[in-house]
Amino acid sequence: MDRRTLTLASLLALLGPQRLLAQTAACPALLNHRFPRLQDGAPQDLCQFSGKVLLVVNTASYCGFTGQYEGLEALYARYRERGLVVLGFPSNDFEQETGNREQIAELCFNTYGVKFPMFDKTVVKGKDANPLYQQLQQATGVAPRWNFHKYLVGRDGKVIDQYNSLTEPMGRTLTRAIETALTAKG
Repeated sequence: MDRRTLTLASLLALLGPQRLLAQTAACPALLNHRFPRLQDGAPQDLCQFSGKVLLVVNTASYCGFTGQYEGLEALYARYRERGLVVLGFPSNDFEQETGNREQIAELCFNTYGVKFPMFDKTVVKGKDANPLYQQLQQATGVAPRWNFHKYLVGRDGKVIDQYNSLTEPMGRTLTRAIETALTAKG
């Protein structure tokens, strides 16, 4: 048995064939993007969230819905161990996110205790929307009409649905959809 065969056999024994295949699967097109993290500007690859259920949300610091950070964090805390990741994208598209990275991070992390991944301020609607939001809009036919618009993405990297700003993070509509997505085979 050559060295390569032994290594593959060792991996199969350790991980099992299903898990090995899942780890080597290609990143879904929707997640094949990198964005700077809010806390330090370092690039973060969204492919690391492959196989997770995602709730993608455009956020703003000076909006009537800013209090939804608390609900989003509660949602993340409740379902994180089951595979949910909330991804926050601050945006000034509705003129309610005027701060710089440090100011936005201060509000998110220190005021609201956000622990879910947050990214640097970006454009989420129109022709200049970042590539992730362009794909979300293409999949649903709906661009964010306001801050705290939510897109639910399944473990397979496909968009399940979208929810407007009035949809509360811990509300029945969204929690049921998340629970269904978490139990679906991806």
